[in-house]
Amino acid sequence: MFFNKKKKSFVYLDHAATTYIDERVKQAMEPFWIKEFTNPSSLYAPALKVKGFLSEARKKVAKILQALPDNIIFTSGGTESNNLAIFGIARKYQNQGKHIVTSKIEHQAVLRCCEQLEKEGFTVTYLEPDSEGFISPKKVLSAITPETILVTIMYANNEIGTIEPIVEIGKEILKWRKEKNTVFPYFHTDACQAAGALELAVEKLHVDLLTFNGSKIYGPKGVGVLYKRRGVEIQPLFFGGGQEMGQRSGTENISGIIGLTKALELVQDNRLAENKRLFNLRNYFWEQVQTKINKVKLNGPKLEDELLRLPNNLNFSILDVEGEALLLYLDNYGICCSTGSACTSASLEPSHVLSACGLPYEYSHGSLRFSLGHCNTKADIDYVMEYLPEIVEKLRKISPVNLGVVQHAKYK
Repeated sequence: MFFNKKKKSFVYLDHAATTYIDERVKQAMEPFWIKEFTNPSSLYAPALKVKGFLSEARKKVAKILQALPDNIIFTSGGTESNNLAIFGIARKYQNQGKHIVTSKIEHQAVLRCCEQLEKEGFTVTYLEPDSEGFISPKKVLSAITPETILVTIMYANNEIGTIEPIVEIGKEILKWRKEKNTVFPYFHTDACQAAGALELAVEKLHVDLLTFNGSKIYGPKGVGVLYKRRGVEIQPLFFGGGQEMGQRSGTENISGIIGLTKALELVQDNRLAENKRLFNLRNYFWEQVQTKINKVKLNGPKLEDELLRLPNNLNFSILDVEGEALLLYLDNYGICCSTGSACTSASLEPSHVLSACGLPYEYSHGSLRFSLGHCNTKADIDYVMEYLPEIVEKLRKISPVNLGVVQHAKYK
């Protein structure tokens, strides 16, 4: 029977949208809410003490990225970091060229920047992914022209979990620069989804700019980081007191910065063990789905290779069912997931990521994204599978969508 409230639990499977704050992160932040509250730009002793905490946090983040402290710019989150990187480079170097290369599956915080720059006279090349969401390094290289000043390709996709070949793309860009005797194009990657699962050593990645935020790594919302390689100049978005080495004015969010730093240390220290646990749990989930629900299709890379897909990501389509309806029914049992990116949940359009990967409209509308995290166990998956097959069966009986066996067979 549907909506048996006696059996309702709370199962959170939307960690790609945001995460809860780790208790250890909360404890690290607490002193800066009331006790250590002073402005680090002031000159009296309590403020200088806070400035020291800020400096120490910058050093810790830089160490994890294997960078220098003055490479680290603290911002209000991933969106601002992406905006600062893209607008900052474009507007600073527009006299050198007005061409940008990106992909069709970037987060809206990147795509909307590129669309705005097109209105300002820039040309943007939007690369198409393959069917699993991979952007070919060769495609990137072929898109670069003497006018290209920036390439921005995400490290890992927020919807289907594809881990892009950032290292290989970076090498191709470096080769182009050497052959053409130029510093352009600069290479930026949005690492917001990658920060908790993948290595962030910027020299190994061959990136000039990298962004991530606190809300995806069990840290606070409203705080982020832009790594900017020494020698790369950007035009600021904000003007005022000249904080963050003149790159991002505004009184620093000290408690947020301390929380982000602690969260980054924790997820990076436990990254490999947690990746293995989530990899096995995610694969168990998919096995259960395939066993108990017919006419389903995995979206994104295969699950067998840990190097191709984020270990916590499971995105699949269920034929003859609307994803929004599935989400609402699951919500009645306390199960939280997504039909795509949380940042575009107000739109009824199919996922731009799935569409770019060539998925038909009907499959895109029947997609669900489950993203696992620290709190999840096998019991959570079993709870979901107690209700999901029944929900699918009921919705299929009342759904106006009917693709037929022939169309389904193409994607089985």
